[in-house]
Amino acid sequence: MKLLILDAGHCLSLALARESNRRSDVELVIEPGLELSLERLDEVVPDALIIPPLSHPINADPASVTAHAEAVEACMRACRERDVPLVWCVSDQLYEEGLEGPIDEHVIPEPRDDGLRRLVRTGDRIRAELPRHLIVRLGPLFALEGSHAWLGELLDSLMEGDELRAASDVIFCPTSSDAVAMALIGMLQQQHCGADAWGSYHLAGTEPVSAYTFISMVRTQLATRLEGRGESIELGNVKALNHHHDQPLRRVLNCRRVLEAFGVHQKPWRLEVGRMLDLWCLARDEDGDTKEEPGKA
Repeated sequence: MKLLILDAGHCLSLALARESNRRSDVELVIEPGLELSLERLDEVVPDALIIPPLSHPINADPASVTAHAEAVEACMRACRERDVPLVWCVSDQLYEEGLEGPIDEHVIPEPRDDGLRRLVRTGDRIRAELPRHLIVRLGPLFALEGSHAWLGELLDSLMEGDELRAASDVIFCPTSSDAVAMALIGMLQQQHCGADAWGSYHLAGTEPVSAYTFISMVRTQLATRLEGRGESIELGNVKALNHHHDQPLRRVLNCRRVLEAFGVHQKPWRLEVGRMLDLWCLARDEDGDTKEEPGKA
């Protein structure tokens, strides 16, 4: 199976590359940006095109949101011309107001923000014009490297002693980019073998949590690992913010359909964070970035 991935520097694109390197049944072609011509599509002849999400669209400037939506729609038109399946990953922030209970796939987002509404219109066009598509709504992605690599940015800030501020009343399900990459390739392999289960799906880590609790847990695990390695570093503090005084805003994705259709299980984000922190410590050793122990040259 050959996959064409856009936005090479995105943390999800890097995760897809890592996952494909572990396998012998997947070939990746990765493009630097979101532009895709019919000529390039004819040259690659992929079995599917994957577009990573625009992370944090609520906080993005309107021009970048519009540019992303227009690029996705141009890709959709090219895929329609050449009958290539399209996979578009989107942020759970499209559910701007959240819901009290878990959000099912059939619930189409109805945000008030103009930028988010523009992304919803793009999804509507894909559903109307391209039968073979997967729209995959994701919880907040985290990874160690690449653009939108939330965890890597948190570790850098904590190590520099910066104070981090995060909402304690916005509840979501953090999602490992590696877990998403594994799931997407598995889903497309099944589609390639005739599953014919196109449509919209949710994919997120297990255990709803606030941004404040997530970052605090990262800080605690980081401090534990540094202390175990004999490193004494004053990490930055985490400050809780409250925006929704009446009740927390909940964006908890119900991922039951992706399990029923493809057998894809959600991965616990705590285990994924722990695994990535272990990798971060290993890379720190290899870079020679740790303090020398007293008495050793």
